Amino acid sequence: MAFTVTSDSFKDGDYLGKDHILSENFGFGCAGGNKSPHLKWSGAPAGTESFALTCFDPDAPTGSGFWHWVVVNIPAGTTELPLDAGNPMSGKMPAGALMTRTELGNSGYLGPCPPPGTGVHHFIFTLYAIKVPKLKIPRGSSAVLVGFNLNGDAIAKATVTYTLTAP
Repeated sequence: MAFTVTSDSFKDGDYLGKDHILSENFGFGCAGGNKSPHLKWSGAPAGTESFALTCFDPDAPTGSGFWHWVVVNIPAGTTELPLDAGNPMSGKMPAGALMTRTELGNSGYLGPCPPPGTGVHHFIFTLYAIKVPKLKIPRGSSAVLVGFNLNGDAIAKATVTYTLTAP
């Protein structure tokens, strides 16, 4: 069985609904619900001890993309994250999982809000099967530090992508 990740919130390659767009509370001109989408996976390889999840926009006009969500130490028995699990106040993230910081410095899901005139953006959710129960990642770590640590401990990865066109 192949390692796959899917969503009830969107189909791979499809557009994302307003519930998942950045809320106006962040001050970037978007008015969505900032709810992380539902994600479900299956087919994790033998030896998986935990999971890590990232959401990355390679099309952001930064020269280095934009990290929207980074989660490590998701317990191995977990097979899905419910809608809004990325909200630190929701209590929906599995016990032991750690959401590290996004590009804005917050932990938790940060919905998309591409700047006007920047075209189509692709938001790539990547789920990693990890060979250790916990990555030694300090709270508040950057996505780059997480990625560095994933490099040696990931045994497989699966992706699902949604698109959004900037206004």
